[in-house]
Amino acid sequence: MTNDKKTLKVWDPLVRIGHWILVMAFFTAYFTEDDFMTLHVWAGYTVGAYLLTRILWGFVGGKYARFSHFVYSPVKIIGYLKNLIIRKPQHYIGHNPAGGVMVIALLLSLSATALTGLKLYAVEDNKGPFAVSAKQVLTQIPSSNPISVAKAEESDDEESELIDSKKETDKQGEEYWEELHEIFANFTLLLVFLHILGVVVSSYIDKENLVKAMLTGKKDIDDTYQ
Repeated sequence: MTNDKKTLKVWDPLVRIGHWILVMAFFTAYFTEDDFMTLHVWAGYTVGAYLLTRILWGFVGGKYARFSHFVYSPVKIIGYLKNLIIRKPQHYIGHNPAGGVMVIALLLSLSATALTGLKLYAVEDNKGPFAVSAKQVLTQIPSSNPISVAKAEESDDEESELIDSKKETDKQGEEYWEELHEIFANFTLLLVFLHILGVVVSSYIDKENLVKAMLTGKKDIDDTYQ
């Protein structure tokens, strides 16, 4: 066995540049929730666009970007964590098993955050891909033939009650999607902090500079890496 190091290109531009764009877009969206809605929405669209790109890239991208390369079995993940705790790290060229789990968790949580955000945007402002189109709204309005008008005049109170009921339903729907959106956003933030902690710990124990690798795309490896 030799421990001579060599430099290997691991992360392609889409992965590493997209990674930092995602970081900026997520935190921009998180901290501009109410005060700067336009910026919040566009940051959310940026997150969504990258997620779609990254998920597709996970199937057709380079070797180390593919899901098939870093999705490991629970046994492999637990074994890696045990070895990390006792400071006998296993070295991986791409994502290690713990890192692979975190990538999947972040993709799922970010996707849920983006989707609930789009739904909330549609419910609140009737904008975005889930918004109801003007044509759909028109088809939901009852026709104004003489019979329906006469009936409407006779039941103004009932209509008023129905309108109030619909407003209450819309308000409840808005509150539901807002709460769900916030839950996923906060859960994503928790995952981000765990991810940062994992990078720091893994970098220290494995004696790797994972941040530098995500900036340059390169890793210094030897024959202990798998």
